[in-house]
Amino acid sequence: MGMGPLENAASAAESAALPEAGAAAAAGSYAVLQCGEDSEYVRQKYGGYFAVFRALLEEDGESWRVYGAVRGELPTDAEAAGFDGFVISGSCSDAHGDEPWILDLVGLIRRLHAAGKRILGVCFGHQILCRALGGRTGRSTKGWDIGVSCIHPTAAAARLFAPLKLPVHMPVIEFHHDEVWELPAGAEVLARSDQTRVEMFRLGDRAMGVQGHPEYSKDILMSIADRLLRHNHILVSSQSVSVIYNLGPAGLGI
Repeated sequence: MGMGPLENAASAAESAALPEAGAAAAAGSYAVLQCGEDSEYVRQKYGGYFAVFRALLEEDGESWRVYGAVRGELPTDAEAAGFDGFVISGSCSDAHGDEPWILDLVGLIRRLHAAGKRILGVCFGHQILCRALGGRTGRSTKGWDIGVSCIHPTAAAARLFAPLKLPVHMPVIEFHHDEVWELPAGAEVLARSDQTRVEMFRLGDRAMGVQGHPEYSKDILMSIADRLLRHNHILVSSQSVSVIYNLGPAGLGI
């Protein structure tokens, strides 16, 4: 996706959160649990966020399916048993919210984890994964994080991804107002930033959360910012850029 050092981090995250390359990966079956609606821009240019995730993660020979989690569409337990791993996408909703589809998703994540399925959560997915496994999430004490941020891998990440040598600083596209407050028991932080305390975490070798958007390209980010401006959700002054608090009801499909 032309995102520089982030591509290495995304590949490393995939290797840790989804089955290893080789025999298992060649016949792997994966599902994206899509927690936000496609934006018009992403639908027209890329075919939707499902296609964007597949472009980042898919290996030859794998099969992929998408479930519209935000619309209440989730795999049954019997269907879930046939998948090797799951990717949980971003969303305009709050991971600490109690909408019925969010509570259903929390329950599914717990069952998937208990069944030993590999799970990768991205942005909202990172937060809801944390919540489902016993952690806590909420509003960031530092406000919105929008744009390209610099994240810092921890010593735990260096050990996990060895012998891959991670850079000290990695750029990642961010678009969030919430964050992980408290990790589930036994989880470890893999990356931090000046803005966000938990940029990446993992629990064992089958659950990983990434706060940023490794699937985004810069044009996707700019299209979101443009829509926010046109809907008056971003207020620009000569001194700063501020974002109006509530994005969820606008249906912006972030």
